[in-house]
Amino acid sequence: MSLDSDIIVDRRRIRRKLTFWRVMAALIAIAAIAGFALIATPGARGTFASAGSIARVQIDGLIRSDSDRTQALERLENSQAAAVIVHINSPGGTTAGSEQLYDSLVRLKAKKPLVVVVEGLAASGGYITAIASDHIIAQQSSLVGSIGVLFQFPNVTELLKTVGVKVEEVKSSPLKAAPNGFEPTSPEARAALDALVKDSYAWFKGLVKERRGMDDTQLEKVADGRVFTGRQAIDLKLIDQLGDEKTAVTWLVEQKGVKKGLTVRDYKLQPRFGDLPFLKTAAVVTLEALGLGSIAHQIGQTGVAQAVDRLGMDGMLALWQPAASN
Repeated sequence: MSLDSDIIVDRRRIRRKLTFWRVMAALIAIAAIAGFALIATPGARGTFASAGSIARVQIDGLIRSDSDRTQALERLENSQAAAVIVHINSPGGTTAGSEQLYDSLVRLKAKKPLVVVVEGLAASGGYITAIASDHIIAQQSSLVGSIGVLFQFPNVTELLKTVGVKVEEVKSSPLKAAPNGFEPTSPEARAALDALVKDSYAWFKGLVKERRGMDDTQLEKVADGRVFTGRQAIDLKLIDQLGDEKTAVTWLVEQKGVKKGLTVRDYKLQPRFGDLPFLKTAAVVTLEALGLGSIAHQIGQTGVAQAVDRLGMDGMLALWQPAASN
């Protein structure tokens, strides 16, 4: 019996050591890949646009204020790229971040021919980004529009009552930090928020009216918050042409005098470290090798950084949020 016990103990020790070294090997592998990412990825070191080429800029996911993105677009202004194609696939984000991106693209457009291609979605702040261009191309089934602004905040008053928690505060004036979600929203606070939303909405509509050359009647047809397909959007003057990147290149050649036959090259806007595709793949493979398949599946199916971003967005939003399916 004693001998059997010793064997069991030894086996457990070996298993623990083996597990430890497996974890260490995985961490070392991930660290090595991360180091390679910082060295080899153009977006991690900076950005690159070769002479005699067309720069391809990708705007994906939630849009928020980003000084790195602004600086990258400023470098593109001064690069040797002959023209720029901006691909957009975004539901929008904060109004401030969307305005910042719009302004950056307007400055870029003043230096280089620029065209926008809507890949799947350019809604709310994504559409604000798109109208920085003088020419917008979308696929027939792309979704564009959602002209509107919202201000969302959770109210946990009833939940606090249920668990028996009361939040007390001392503030300088009734509208300071209102709404706070810990008490019913007062009529005064709601009116103040309504004024903010209406002011930002008026700014958004004015921008669309000016950039898309619409009259008031045309604007009212598209400014109720809906999204439209590319087929609908072209008749509503929200976009200019149906097509894809090849269509964009043809437009640049025919309308902007860009030399025919130029290569289209990716121009990175410093992707978030955790969103690097090959790094995500390496993490998934490593976790599966360690027997953590469920975690690997979650990482593979969702963008962790984007999920955190959505939860952490503050202030006024120009964001299209379709209802989640069960």
